[in-house]
Amino acid sequence: MTDEHIFSADIGLDRAVVEAASAAPMLDQLLQWSAVNSGSRNLAGLATTASVLTDAFSVLPGDMQLRPAAEVTSIALDGREDALDLGDNILLTVRPDAPLQLLFTGHMDTVFPAESSFQHCRRDGDLLNGPGVADMKGGIAVMLAALRAFEASPLHPRIGYQVVLNSDEEIGSPGSAPLLREAARGKQAAFTYEPSALPDGTLAGARPGSGNFSIIVTGRSAHAGRNPRDGRNAVLAAADIALRLEQLAGEGLSANPARIDGGGPNNVVPDHAILRVNMRPASADRQKMAETAMQAILASVAQAREVAIHLHGDFGRPPKTLDRQALALLNLVSDCGRKLSQQIGWRDTGGVCDGNNIAACGVPVVDTMGVRGGSIHSPDEYLIVPSLGERAALTALLLCTLARQGMPRAA
Repeated sequence: MTDEHIFSADIGLDRAVVEAASAAPMLDQLLQWSAVNSGSRNLAGLATTASVLTDAFSVLPGDMQLRPAAEVTSIALDGREDALDLGDNILLTVRPDAPLQLLFTGHMDTVFPAESSFQHCRRDGDLLNGPGVADMKGGIAVMLAALRAFEASPLHPRIGYQVVLNSDEEIGSPGSAPLLREAARGKQAAFTYEPSALPDGTLAGARPGSGNFSIIVTGRSAHAGRNPRDGRNAVLAAADIALRLEQLAGEGLSANPARIDGGGPNNVVPDHAILRVNMRPASADRQKMAETAMQAILASVAQAREVAIHLHGDFGRPPKTLDRQALALLNLVSDCGRKLSQQIGWRDTGGVCDGNNIAACGVPVVDTMGVRGGSIHSPDEYLIVPSLGERAALTALLLCTLARQGMPRAA
């Protein structure tokens, strides 16, 4: 039965749609979906999850496709550039000729690998602990419930939409980024179903960008005792780069040299090393500065230490800033929340998600429309169960409002 407090404010003609969304069997779906491990590299688990989600979303009209990931590579421990195997992605297209076009996105992958001991859900009152229950299989259940309820509304012909459910978001969406760009084209707004930024339902505002890099250093081997000066130490060069990159960190930019692979026996000057680095710029200008500075650092170290350096990677997540249209969309979501007795604000956050990629296409996006919960990316991950109904009601009312009024005007 629907919780009456969710609908204590007057929502008028849209009450039936909102109540239908809130009453959908989301918890049962979530328990089924979370029982399947779908870590980003678990291709079998991802295939099973894609099949289950395709069946679930088949209740919606439109054209359903499985899209293979784009070809991407990663750097192995020995420096080779190998193809990265990724799962398929789901694309659903509904009413592409409707006057208002929206994009809804979510990810089916989790951070928990197939061998993880965190495989089961456990409920304690209003809290559900389990892999991906908040991030973000709960959000996918919310999305489906709201869209299905809206399809029963007489307003539904006014909105067309695409749904993208990707398989690699937790590793930066390298194989689904082209699909996200394709789907964002021509959309007036987008909604991504990451969990709320805070357990109280607060939305994410601005986000920094994120770049992941592998820096491959090739030096020259030599005997550490007989002729060490003939060698060119790749590990030292990698460490030198790491220390210089650290100095770039400051206002609007973080730099995290995370790992150095390489080296060998103590009596051999190492000729191979790989430095893994993550950088997070707060703006496009800071990203450009980081790119220029990193190239200068690599050139300087290569010359000073007489080593060869190859850079692999890029800023796969551009910075997401809040322009006037994005703020107008956030205000509309907040206003819909108020009508449902949900107090919803937003705050800037240090995390990144597919909302970064969508915003970079010029589409205003609210990227934390999913459930309330916390401790994501850990065995303590939890979902606040009543938030399934709350957030489904929120999206349902938002859809009805957009269908009636169109996109909000930017201040």
